[in-house]
Amino acid sequence: MGARRQITGFSNPTVKFLRSLREKKHRKASGRFLAEGLRLLTDARESGHLPEVLVMAEGRDPHPLLAALEADVLAAGGEVIETSDEILGKITGKDNPQAVAGAFAEFDTSLGSIEHGSAKIWLVAQALRDPGNLGTMLRTGDAVGAGGLILIDDCADPFSVEAVRASMGAVFTQRIAQARWEEFLPWLRSGAGQLVAASLREAVDYRTAPYAAPCFLMVGNESRGLPEAYELACDLRVTMPMKGRADSLNAAVAGAVLAYEALAHLGD
Repeated sequence: MGARRQITGFSNPTVKFLRSLREKKHRKASGRFLAEGLRLLTDARESGHLPEVLVMAEGRDPHPLLAALEADVLAAGGEVIETSDEILGKITGKDNPQAVAGAFAEFDTSLGSIEHGSAKIWLVAQALRDPGNLGTMLRTGDAVGAGGLILIDDCADPFSVEAVRASMGAVFTQRIAQARWEEFLPWLRSGAGQLVAASLREAVDYRTAPYAAPCFLMVGNESRGLPEAYELACDLRVTMPMKGRADSLNAAVAGAVLAYEALAHLGD
């Protein structure tokens, strides 16, 4: 069984450790990340992920999902901490924190953790820098039943507080892999997989494109798009009509449009 305790001081070492997880260097050093909110932590629990440390606000309203979460964390040998709203706010970096937060072990993000054919659709993002866009792509993947999100080159940290929050729990339901392009392309070609790019270069209409499973849908950096060499390496390049003055869609929006179109072609 795990332990339960109360923390009342801002200088407590556990508080300092949890606060440090808001910074990437500390997340990488410890292999841990933060998530907050009962809904998100419940999604994690239902997906088989429990926090190693569960932090709850004193005087919170009772809730059966919170009671179940607390019991499971203790049964798994984790730690449950009760503290004030003020200290919880310091941990999460929010003035009005939710009543519960948790510290989780980061997942295996190697390409070896992914099986090409385990899902019909995979999302791929290259040099995606905005954690909100990253979280949104995870949500999209969850919505269309994708296998997960593969992050190519220098992307935002999928375990940042902002990305986890934006994912609305999908960080726990989607596989996440991180790799350089030079590693990703040989891995992809070692098995089945159609690589599709959102592109303007000799592209076909996204609505009539011949998608094939497993389909890896790739979008590029928010401002620069995909490098030319990456687009040319794709099996299929698709374009979406732009009726207004804008010449491109937000990267996460483009990924969502393509994902739903591929889903319509490939079936559930």
